[in-house]
Amino acid sequence: MADERLSLEQRAMRGADLTMEERKKLWLSISDITEAELDAHFAAQNTRQAGAPQPGSEAPDFELDVLTRERQRTGERVRLSALRGKPVGLIFGSYT
Repeated sequence: MADERLSLEQRAMRGADLTMEERKKLWLSISDITEAELDAHFAAQNTRQAGAPQPGSEAPDFELDVLTRERQRTGERVRLSALRGKPVGLIFGSYT
């Protein structure tokens, strides 16, 4: 069966590349938010992304708490700039 004859949902399930309009139509069909709410969300995301560092650019400096292996704060803090020249792995995510 050709991809053109599949529904939008079937194409999405197959991992087909969808246009922004197709993604929007699909999202609205499976969610309980209005088109205006979705447009506002997309606008906020675009504004946020405009200020995000781009791949290959220098990372912005920031400071974090040092944790124990048990994830308790030690009272120490570390700045990214203090680690210049050393290997650093950054993992962003939620572990809840």
